[in-house]
Amino acid sequence: MPKLKEMFGMEVGLTGLLLGMFVLCILLVCFFEFVNGFHDTANAVATVIYTKSLKPVHAVIWSGFVNFLGVLASSWLFGMAVATKISSILPLETVLNRSVHEAIAMVLAVLVGSILWNLGTWYLGIPCSSSHTLIGSLLGAGIAYAALPGNAGKVGVNWNEAIKIGNSLLISPLFGFSMAIILMFILKRVIEDKLIFKEPDPGQNPPFYIRAVLICTCTLVSFFHGSNDGQKGIGLMMIVLLAFAPTQFALPPDFDQKALAQKLRLVENRITVASADNYELEAIMCNKAISVGNFANLLENLDRNKVKDVMKVRKQLGLIAKDIDILAKEPNVFADKKDLALMKSAVTELKGKTTYIPFWTILAISLSLGIGTMIGWKRIVVTIGEKIGKRHMTYAEGATAELIASSTIGLASGLGLPVSTTHVLSSGVAGAMVATKGIKNLQAGTVKNIVLAWLLTLPATILLSGGLYILFRMFV
Repeated sequence: MPKLKEMFGMEVGLTGLLLGMFVLCILLVCFFEFVNGFHDTANAVATVIYTKSLKPVHAVIWSGFVNFLGVLASSWLFGMAVATKISSILPLETVLNRSVHEAIAMVLAVLVGSILWNLGTWYLGIPCSSSHTLIGSLLGAGIAYAALPGNAGKVGVNWNEAIKIGNSLLISPLFGFSMAIILMFILKRVIEDKLIFKEPDPGQNPPFYIRAVLICTCTLVSFFHGSNDGQKGIGLMMIVLLAFAPTQFALPPDFDQKALAQKLRLVENRITVASADNYELEAIMCNKAISVGNFANLLENLDRNKVKDVMKVRKQLGLIAKDIDILAKEPNVFADKKDLALMKSAVTELKGKTTYIPFWTILAISLSLGIGTMIGWKRIVVTIGEKIGKRHMTYAEGATAELIASSTIGLASGLGLPVSTTHVLSSGVAGAMVATKGIKNLQAGTVKNIVLAWLLTLPATILLSGGLYILFRMFV
């Protein structure tokens, strides 16, 4: 059995309180993803249950299994861009320069705040976004860290990434609502069988082809939910690993600093001798060459046992990759195809070094999300199936909502953007029902609660996790 130091990058002398906190944080991440599972199960199973396409027990078991597969497959299909974006919101390289205890307090605040809000909204049966909850908690801990005395000038939040994620969370439900309306209008004009637009008769199962379509859309939503929301849990897990064992997990195990430095020396040389069309571009190329050379120096002198050095390298890997990529896309700069190939190869290698995620974290999150999906699903399912519209959901409305939700989430995963499965699906259901009989077809009370939860989640979780960070900082 490997030693604790080999497994976690921690000295055995720290296996008392710190190791206990480390294990606690790992378990809390798994519990967050477990709660995410049963909180968001309704996104996939509400339509197949309320159209009697699947029995509730069969639906949640199938959805849980497909969610599990979605997390596992996401790294092969989409990469881990969503997880990387989540883990980059908190600039841990800044926090760890002060104290590992600061980082631990931040991690605990994020995890506990997210779990408390998710459990509260689930108990009340309100479809609330786990993504909004997580982002709000990350922002709250980061803002509280930067606002405390002694941290003046410190960066607590990576606002560039936070704004990008915020935009995707804002736009996706509006996109889902509008696309569901459009798809319903198309279906009404294309499909001749009007049975699909009627409410299911009590006690009667849907025709085979309708049932097959709905089960298929349920499967797609479950799979893409796993591919997107699972990565959020993986991103949280990486924050924990970087907080407790940065020298072990900030860089991949196969990170060869000398070989990478040699390659960057070649890149620096080819940038230096490359031609430029104007003085402005020439100045940019000169600056980029200097940056690449300085980073090569950093790699050559890197001490893998120093947290500050390791975190600095991790941060600059992506920045240097971006600099080289900008030059590689400039026309006529690298006339020699070999030089251009070198630039592209360097960009790929540098980006690859920033996305290292141990497989055991992916497996742990897959199991947590899959098992959570099979438990506690009924509260939110009732809201989506019965309380958004004033009448029972039709087959077409269910299929439309899930088809739009799955395609939106799949597209977001491909683009590396976190989105709210809950809000995309809920807005899809609302859009499909509006397309049938107009806005009067919606239950104003339920829609109001969903919108309020949407608006309040970010500020509430920011305050909650910020307060928890200040509290935990006193005791950790």
